[in-house]
Amino acid sequence: MGKIIAIANQKGGVGKTTTSVNLAASLGVLEKKVLLIDADPQANASSGLGIDVESVEIGTYQLLEHTNSAKESIISTDTPNLDIIPAHIDLVAIEIELVDKDEREYMLKKALVDIKDDYDYILIDCAPSLGLLTLNALTAADSVLIPIQCEYFALEGLGKLLNTIKSVQKVHNSTLDYEGLLLTMYDSRLRLSNQVVEEVQKHFNDMVFETIIQRNVRLSEAPSYGESIINYDAGSKGASNYLSLAEEIITKNS
Repeated sequence: MGKIIAIANQKGGVGKTTTSVNLAASLGVLEKKVLLIDADPQANASSGLGIDVESVEIGTYQLLEHTNSAKESIISTDTPNLDIIPAHIDLVAIEIELVDKDEREYMLKKALVDIKDDYDYILIDCAPSLGLLTLNALTAADSVLIPIQCEYFALEGLGKLLNTIKSVQKVHNSTLDYEGLLLTMYDSRLRLSNQVVEEVQKHFNDMVFETIIQRNVRLSEAPSYGESIINYDAGSKGASNYLSLAEEIITKNS
């Protein structure tokens, strides 16, 4: 039975897509069968894995509309054991189109029923907002992973996200759990980075992953080559951080 993990934070620039792509690739390299769903209209997770987003004809949009099945939407990638359901800019329109549909929050959950058993992990890269797309992801997910960047405004907006998760648990998905909080963009030389780590660990204790994702030039270069960090530079600090996160998640779920 596959585990569905939504990677969410309505704040942009926290390393959400970087985490979605590289965690998916790392789990794949560790011989888990993985599906990444790009549920962000910016489609960065798709282009970050070398998909030409302009030519996507069947993707998350069609999946949510239920015009195509999940099986028809899946594309395999160059990374071992990793498939993707890509996004296209037309995903922007889905919130408006779903507004008057019955059970609009459950469209993704229903679409994934057929394929949940085909994968060990299904990761959903959410849009940086708390709209209907993210709500669909949280309703479909078994757990949510929240990336938090080690910067001054790190905890700003986190309360809002946690409240959204609470209301999803209450109304749409009572079994939604926390996979964990992931500290990203850490720079050990900065006092501020260390303060944020301390503060988050103090507030959230066991919810915080032991793995911390460090700032890494190779990590920021990889998407422009349409590659995960595992394909782009497996020896880099970024690759070893994400492999360590993948191992932590596998251990936690075994």
